[in-house]
Amino acid sequence: MPMEATDIEAMIKEAIPDAKVIIEDLRGDGDHYSALVVSEVFRGKSRVAQHQLVYAALKGKMGGELHAMALQTATPDAAPDFAKD
Repeated sequence: MPMEATDIEAMIKEAIPDAKVIIEDLRGDGDHYSALVVSEVFRGKSRVAQHQLVYAALKGKMGGELHAMALQTATPDAAPDFAKD
């Protein structure tokens, strides 16, 4: 069963409370998403470590209920302009 974007966002925000999360359903099928996650918690961490934090927040659903997600992470100062408050 596909996951809703709101469920993905909620799981990420539960694990990373200061996160700004922007999710796009790439195919309209609930299985293929892109996500931009912006958080201060990523500062000083490698890109791999940042992605591991997000995947851990998804509690094993990646590759199962959530088939594919193109993930971008950034600190607030490095976020794209459209993701800044």
